[in-house]
Amino acid sequence: MLDVMATDRVNARYLPGISFPPNLTAYRDIEECLKGVRDILVVVPSHGLRETLMTVRPLLGPQSRVCWATKGFELHTGKLPHQVAGEVLGSDRPMAVLSGPTFAKEVGAGLPTAMTIAASDSDFAQDLAVALSSDSFRAYTSDDMIGVEVGGAVKNVLAIGAGMSDGLGFGANSRIALIARGLVEMTRLGVALGANRETFMGLACMGDLVLTCTDNLSRNRRMGLAIASGKSIEEAQQEIQQVVEGVLAAEAVNEVAEGLGIEMPISHQIYRILYEGAEPREAVGTLMNRELKSEHDDRRPG
Repeated sequence: MLDVMATDRVNARYLPGISFPPNLTAYRDIEECLKGVRDILVVVPSHGLRETLMTVRPLLGPQSRVCWATKGFELHTGKLPHQVAGEVLGSDRPMAVLSGPTFAKEVGAGLPTAMTIAASDSDFAQDLAVALSSDSFRAYTSDDMIGVEVGGAVKNVLAIGAGMSDGLGFGANSRIALIARGLVEMTRLGVALGANRETFMGLACMGDLVLTCTDNLSRNRRMGLAIASGKSIEEAQQEIQQVVEGVLAAEAVNEVAEGLGIEMPISHQIYRILYEGAEPREAVGTLMNRELKSEHDDRRPG
């Protein structure tokens, strides 16, 4: 497939009809790809991040800087991508995460898009923002890697829930309630992990959450729609033909939240549907019949 992409200069499987820009080249050999390169962008699913970074590590120079667009906690360790990268590459190397409401099809088509770059080094963040920005693509910078990464992980779980809600015909009221209360859950978890609360009102959190919950370009939303129609996770995965990050993220987020004693009722019910065989309508009933409480009382979880 790489040979075909290198020759045709197009990813016919995932982005048909969108030609590679002149400065993009496909390599079969990662050593050749990284030769003489200072800044490296890793774009792999969360379950492949550690292995990929271990492959890259011996090829890095002393001045190499690494960023990633990976979204999700590492399963069973509960580590965010920057923690995995710190373990593999060392914490003294400049590192960054790219995240935000960025469907690849629309970015490739040159439609106006904005996203966030959070980095451990402000110069690295600014350099990336300048390198990536164009007339149709705008990058904002941040120093809150935890908040940006938590947003990227939790929004995929909630998007599966939004797809299930819409697939079951629950309507717009239900969808926006899920998004709004899901944002509360996301913020609660992120703040507990050390993130800045204001990050969750930005592109990488609220922005990406709304996008993935409301548009069918979202693989996670399509997974929810498929489950609501009666398909199994395996059948839905086969239909979508791409990695659906929210499935693994649901398990990882549930583990992290339980370990911290953070209540995330919507995320937990999505986990129950995916991993414990709970019926979606029963899960909604459980959520709707919970104890009533103040909307903004952070002293009480949920």
